[in-house]
Amino acid sequence: MYTATGTKAIDKDQFIAEFTPLVKRIAYHMMTRLPASVQVDDLIQAGMIGLLDAINRYEGSYGRQFESYAAQRIRGSILDELREADWLPRSIRKKMRRIEAAVNLLEQRNGCAPNELDLAKELDMSLDEYHETLQSARGAQLIYYEDFQQDDEEPFLDRLFINSEGDPLNALLDENFRNQLIAAIDNLPPREKQMMGMHYEQEMNLREIGEVLGVSESRVCQLHTQAVARLRSRLRNL
Repeated sequence: MYTATGTKAIDKDQFIAEFTPLVKRIAYHMMTRLPASVQVDDLIQAGMIGLLDAINRYEGSYGRQFESYAAQRIRGSILDELREADWLPRSIRKKMRRIEAAVNLLEQRNGCAPNELDLAKELDMSLDEYHETLQSARGAQLIYYEDFQQDDEEPFLDRLFINSEGDPLNALLDENFRNQLIAAIDNLPPREKQMMGMHYEQEMNLREIGEVLGVSESRVCQLHTQAVARLRSRLRNL
């Protein structure tokens, strides 16, 4: 069967069945960066909408190239759903900023990356309480746009986008910022650096990383939150 434009029609049911595992893999991968209140089934449902959109829009050959295109549409659909749901409570940001402040203070005081015991002591917590705080702060992003504005200022991106040549994305990803981020990642404690590489470069999920490191999924989540706090502390002081 062919479409009106002469291209071969596809079996949508077949493609949905074939690429549903891709939707699930992306959803579970993104869960690492989200609060515990977010349900993976909601992400999968949003991702399926993105997959259907990809199938309906795609005009190229249906091979590896389609999988890359579909992955982009799936992630975009999930992110749209998260934005509409206002998924990151202020309480989580507050917890992250407490951890970041402790990281920054101890780094300035001792000249090296603080360990978990040092951070727990600085925050006046037991180690178990500190781990619980890391777990509850799951879902923190690397950088919030709000970090770069005062309460009485216009939104950060609006100040950057002052003309047609001022691309906010390019400003955030300029060469200096990129180099500073690379340096900050390189200076993470070895285990956290390894975990970030497995998650972001190799796209391994929590269970897979836990198996490599010999720890539980919740422990991987804690390490991720702590690594993000270290990176945010460094980058906010640029």
